[in-house]
Amino acid sequence: MFTGIVEEIGTVRQIKKGKHSAVLTISAGDVLDGTKTGDSIAVNGICLTVTAVLPGAFMADVMHETLNRSALIGLSAGSPVNLERAMQANGRFGGHIVAGHVDGTGKIVKIERDDTAVWFTIQTKPELMRYIVEKGSVAIDGISLTVAKITESDFSVSAIPHTVKQTVLQEKRKGDLVNLETDIIGKYVEKLLSPALEEQKESKITKEFLTNCGF
Repeated sequence: MFTGIVEEIGTVRQIKKGKHSAVLTISAGDVLDGTKTGDSIAVNGICLTVTAVLPGAFMADVMHETLNRSALIGLSAGSPVNLERAMQANGRFGGHIVAGHVDGTGKIVKIERDDTAVWFTIQTKPELMRYIVEKGSVAIDGISLTVAKITESDFSVSAIPHTVKQTVLQEKRKGDLVNLETDIIGKYVEKLLSPALEEQKESKITKEFLTNCGF
């Protein structure tokens, strides 16, 4: 479990690509403190398992499903990435509940400055937009941000200078793809309500039935 508060920016040292997978070697500093093989680190919002800890770096495997759903496929040697270790039970919950399980990608369609703030407008598929609500939370490349505006096809967030400086947002340009993880609570609520909605659809109580029963 993560909070979406990026600890540092790492750098992709090497990518070994297989037919349907990849092995990443990522240079890092702070996140290596106390990290051991088997631990979880969010890389641009994607929960990856550390397979080896090296001097000044760690390695992680990326499976087929992750490559298909995320923007990791666009990384290359030298690419900066957001890094966050899994949350400790006694840590501060500074962002929101981030599972590190990316739902899909979005495309930056506009970047605007508003005094000191930077607005990012991101376009994504309808199946993701349904879970994004104004004033709700969304993880963009693993960064916990508040949704400020929303339309049918895109949403906007406003980032403070500190957030931009401490994350890969500073490198982003119009047209870039970003990883998106919507609020997990909304997805659970929808899943729990689904059986009830299906029962309503299959109900044999009709207007005619009620009329015949004197209602």
